[in-house]
Amino acid sequence: MTEILLASGSRYRRELLERLGLPFHSVSPDVDESELQASGRPPREIAALLARAKADAVAGRAPASLVIGSDQVCALDDEVLGKPGSREANVAQLVRLSGRAHRLWTAVCVQRGAQRREFVVEAVLTMRALSPERLARYVAMDQAWDCAGGYKLESGGIALFERIDCADHTAILGLPLMELARVLEEFGFPVF
Repeated sequence: MTEILLASGSRYRRELLERLGLPFHSVSPDVDESELQASGRPPREIAALLARAKADAVAGRAPASLVIGSDQVCALDDEVLGKPGSREANVAQLVRLSGRAHRLWTAVCVQRGAQRREFVVEAVLTMRALSPERLARYVAMDQAWDCAGGYKLESGGIALFERIDCADHTAILGLPLMELARVLEEFGFPVF
């Protein structure tokens, strides 16, 4: 049977894919994301290109495997917001998002050999207007500087928001499982 490889070192994506109950291995794709993120392309396109690059990188090492590449891009208007990387940058980014709506694009590329299926899920998140002090307390609690947007919706970060519009809530967490389950079935991997 064909092996499933998740082209990601993200524990969040690993935990999400485990929900489907299919055996898989995680392989770090070692893709430099910085050039694409700074390219000035639309955020949706950046997410799709990064998901494809990750899938291609791992598929090149394991051409007989089914490879799942995914990436997430957070954007305020058309400005791509990266993972904050530090406590201070995390607070500053959340201050910018406070009281505003932003978009989170989660892209997936599934491929085996010459077969490829790609999709992107958009979420619109509206953050409550919160003071810098409250946002700093949130950051101290969740330490989300390694997450797109600088928050963890699966944890205390859900309290930052007044509204989230998305067809699949798992997309916001890093891997849209509803569509992925359908695509895996197309490739001969039914979830149940």
